Amino acid sequence: MFENFIDRLNLPPNIAAFLKRTRLIIIVLLLIVTLWSMVFQVGTEEVGVITRFGKYVRTVEPGLNLKIPFTEEVFKVPVERQQKQEFGFRTVAAGVNSEYTRQGTKDESLMLTGDLNLADVEWVVQYRIDNAYNYLFKVRNPETTLRDISESAMRQIVGDRTVNEVLTIGRTEIGGKLEELIQEICNDYSMGIKIEQVVLQDVNPPDPVKAAFNAVNEAQQEKETLINQARSEYNKVIPRASGQAEETIQKAEGYATERVNRAKGETARFNELYSEYIKATEVTKRRIYLETMSEILPRLGNVVITDDEGNSVLPLLQMGLKNSNTSNAQQ
Repeated sequence: MFENFIDRLNLPPNIAAFLKRTRLIIIVLLLIVTLWSMVFQVGTEEVGVITRFGKYVRTVEPGLNLKIPFTEEVFKVPVERQQKQEFGFRTVAAGVNSEYTRQGTKDESLMLTGDLNLADVEWVVQYRIDNAYNYLFKVRNPETTLRDISESAMRQIVGDRTVNEVLTIGRTEIGGKLEELIQEICNDYSMGIKIEQVVLQDVNPPDPVKAAFNAVNEAQQEKETLINQARSEYNKVIPRASGQAEETIQKAEGYATERVNRAKGETARFNELYSEYIKATEVTKRRIYLETMSEILPRLGNVVITDDEGNSVLPLLQMGLKNSNTSNAQQ
């Protein structure tokens, strides 16, 4: 069959004779090439997308696989590998001490804010391919498309905020909003890309006005520090004052209760005394008088009793002293 095929080619006699002599070698080489084009290896973090005459046929998993030679083509897609795109800078050398450059990235990082100021924004989009078919066949140049989508989404989000929000308090919110917006657009385009994370590396004002913006930023931070200090003092003073006020109120309530109870006791004592007084008016009056005098007289010291005109002084001047001496003698 091989010799008949050579004869039908109408080759020069010397070439035809050479091919007939080396037909075994040629057949072996053809078999090797055929086998080499049939077997292919898919990496552990990849899948193989096979097309036949340009049309999608199937997707194969990692490992050794077979395909029809010369008619099927394999596209290896790293679906398990996390990839990234950098904006505003480029990594020159990755490692412990990575090196970066900003050359040629000024146009993509300079943004116009909502209050018509400029901000220099650097960010990183980390993504993974989650649908190899969509990634290969739904969008032309998906890497370039993703870069354009990311830059457009960042300009939209920054354009809705003031420069102070972009430089200070709004950075975390911008990262979250940017991730959601990029993923939404990628889903609309069926790009087969899953956004893992968006990281804002650095946000700075343009170089000509950086000093003024840094001064404003420092003032803003100082303001926040003073506010936090005032809140700290407030949290110290107000609870203490509230505790003292509560203590004063409780003391007042206790004092009021004591006075009320004492008044009630005195009222009850007076009522009982009055009841006894009504029963024996003179006796009770005299007993009260004597009890009162017995409490008062010891406090007076010497007692002088005279008549109305002061002519006669009763010998009672030494009564207290005599009574005291008598009591001491008796003891």
